[in-house]
Amino acid sequence: MAESSAGRPTEDSAAIPTSRAVVLGAVQGPAELLPVSSSAHLTLIPWLADWEWDRHDPELRQSFEVALHAGAAAALLLGQRRVIAEELRSFDRRKAAVLALSLLPPAACGYAFEGPIGRRLGGPLPTAVGLLIGAAAMALADRVPQRRDRDRAGLADGLALGLAQAAALVPGVSRNGATLTAARWRGFTRQHANMLSRTVALPVILAAAALKGAHLRKRGLPAEHRPAFLAGTATSFGSTLASQALIGLVERDSALWPYAAYRAALAAVVLGRLGQRRREERAQAAATVVIGNGRPSRKASDAAARAAGTAAAQTDPEES
Repeated sequence: MAESSAGRPTEDSAAIPTSRAVVLGAVQGPAELLPVSSSAHLTLIPWLADWEWDRHDPELRQSFEVALHAGAAAALLLGQRRVIAEELRSFDRRKAAVLALSLLPPAACGYAFEGPIGRRLGGPLPTAVGLLIGAAAMALADRVPQRRDRDRAGLADGLALGLAQAAALVPGVSRNGATLTAARWRGFTRQHANMLSRTVALPVILAAAALKGAHLRKRGLPAEHRPAFLAGTATSFGSTLASQALIGLVERDSALWPYAAYRAALAAVVLGRLGQRRREERAQAAATVVIGNGRPSRKASDAAARAAGTAAAQTDPEES
């Protein structure tokens, strides 16, 4: 671990506490299987809990999130192995073309824009906005008549799913939610829209985890960070495996508005907290009567002089 001149660990080298890694891993499973944005939860839970998440190295935080996604993806491969095997047996040229078109936009946009998006849109406010936009799109898309099944998916559908996955790079949008919304816009039934969503999302999750894993291996993971990574990944794997029933919940012919409502409610909590913090900051600034260099301002000095004169007059009537 890097140290400062005083011998203390620097802020951006601080290790993620194992207990917090376990909490985030436990949340990852159900949040990954529902269209509520697991990435948004990984961003907002530390912020709402005042964990001072920003003191950890940004690249380390991103690698940790990818580790959680990798644990979830491994659990999906195990838990859905029969469905995946059946999908592979029925794989043909048309499905290959649909899958390829669903992968190209997120791959290209991720390569070009993942860094800038993470740096500029990684805070709670952009995440809350992404949750709201995704909620509105999901609620509107679910009003489209259910008239198609997945066997009728074509090239235009693959491209729509790919653009949805690219849009999911924006925090709060959700890959599952975006692809599910795109499929419903295209008229697929809720059941088949969810099946398409999972089919096109899993390769992207696996590819992202592999790339980040290779980068992390090349960069090296200091020993003090390994317990948190192992605990978080294992918990994510376990929580995703234990939450497999949620897939059936979404696939059943049930409306998507509860998920949209949850996303909107979570965004409202974040916006409310942001407003509260800004009011507190303004109140604190109003109560602080010093200018930027630390010296009292003219207005503050005059007020202090008047207060001192009043106090002297009250303590020494003869001089007044």
